[in-house]
Amino acid sequence: MSTITVGVVVFPGTNCDKDVVEAIKTSVPQAHVVELWHDEVPEHPLKEAFQWVILPGGFSYGDYLRCGAMAKNSKLMQAVKQFAQDGGYVLGICNGFQILTEAGLLEGALIPNTTKRFICQQRTRLEVAANTSIYTQGYAKGQVIEMPIAHGEGCYYADAETLERLEANGQVLFRYADDVNGSVNRIAGITNPAGNVMGLMPHPERNLWVNALSGFTGDGRTLFESVVASCLVTH
Repeated sequence: MSTITVGVVVFPGTNCDKDVVEAIKTSVPQAHVVELWHDEVPEHPLKEAFQWVILPGGFSYGDYLRCGAMAKNSKLMQAVKQFAQDGGYVLGICNGFQILTEAGLLEGALIPNTTKRFICQQRTRLEVAANTSIYTQGYAKGQVIEMPIAHGEGCYYADAETLERLEANGQVLFRYADDVNGSVNRIAGITNPAGNVMGLMPHPERNLWVNALSGFTGDGRTLFESVVASCLVTH
C-alpha cells in the first residue's frame, strides 16, 4: 500500500481537528485525511476504509458532566470502539485521551490538575518511556522531547493495581520530565494492552517543525511518521 486513509473525529466543541488534519497532510504525504462527524453512522465498518482514527483535542460537548463523558456515547464512537477491537490504530490527543478513558478503550482517568488551574505551556519536556510501540518506534527509549500542553483536567490517575500492570506491560509510552499536573508516575501517554490504541495529553500536532524563533523542536512529527510507517507495512 502506497497510501493510507486517516479519519479525524469531530465533536461539538472539538477545536484541534484542523491542526491534526494539517499535521497529517504536511508531515505525511502518503496519508489521505477524512473528517468524521460524531453524529454520523458509517454505512460500513471503519476498518474497511481507514487505517488510523484520531480523536483530537478541544472541549467536546463543552466538557459537561466530565471531560469526554458525553462524547463517549456518540454514534460514531460505537464504530470507533469496534474499529479498535478489530485492531485499527486509534490515537486520542488531550480531550481525545479523556474520551478514550471514558469509553473504556484505555485504563485510568484524567482528573483535574493538582494545581486546580488550566495549564498552557508551549514547551513541555517529555521522556520516552518505551519505544517498542508503533507510536514511539521513531524515538529512542529515554529520549527527552518537547510538546505543547493545554489542559485543565490532564492529571492521569489509576489505582495501584492498574499502574503496576501498565508499567509491567510497557504500556506507559511518555512521561512528563517534570511534575506539571500531578499525574501518577508522571504519566503523559499510555497504550492499551494490544498496543493499537494510545492516549496522549500533550499535543504532537503543535510541534512538527524545527523553528529557532519559536523554539519548536519538531518532536511531534516523529509520532505521526511512526504510525504511518506501521500502517504502510501492515495494511
